[in-house]
Amino acid sequence: MYKTILVPIDLADVDVARPAIDAAVELASASGGTLRLVTVRSLLPVTYMEYVPADFDVTAKADAEKELAALAGSIALPAGKVTSVVRLGSIYGEVLEEAKACKADLIVVGSHRPSMATYLLGSNAKTIVRHAVCSVLVVR
Repeated sequence: MYKTILVPIDLADVDVARPAIDAAVELASASGGTLRLVTVRSLLPVTYMEYVPADFDVTAKADAEKELAALAGSIALPAGKVTSVVRLGSIYGEVLEEAKACKADLIVVGSHRPSMATYLLGSNAKTIVRHAVCSVLVVR
């Protein structure tokens, strides 16, 4: 059914991703597929560069990779069935690019309960649903 399932993770709010991870694990187990976790780090505005250490990007990426690897290690799938990647850029843009790069059949994304702010400003989940070239499952 699904060979590669992509799950975007916000490391600052992993609780939102937990139901999405659980759903993705269930689908991957049923179909013998693999899970690809992705987290996206936002670009740091140039105006802040003088206030952060010179190795900020390298350190932040290494920290994110470590945290994502720990999360991947806690997933109940056989070894080799879960991979992870850290990308840099806009959230929905990088998630969509990663879906293409890993040839995802399905993106399983966690979502907050809608609020007035998300109705007016939109959300990453909404943009992923609209622009993905594969199926998308939104899990609350």
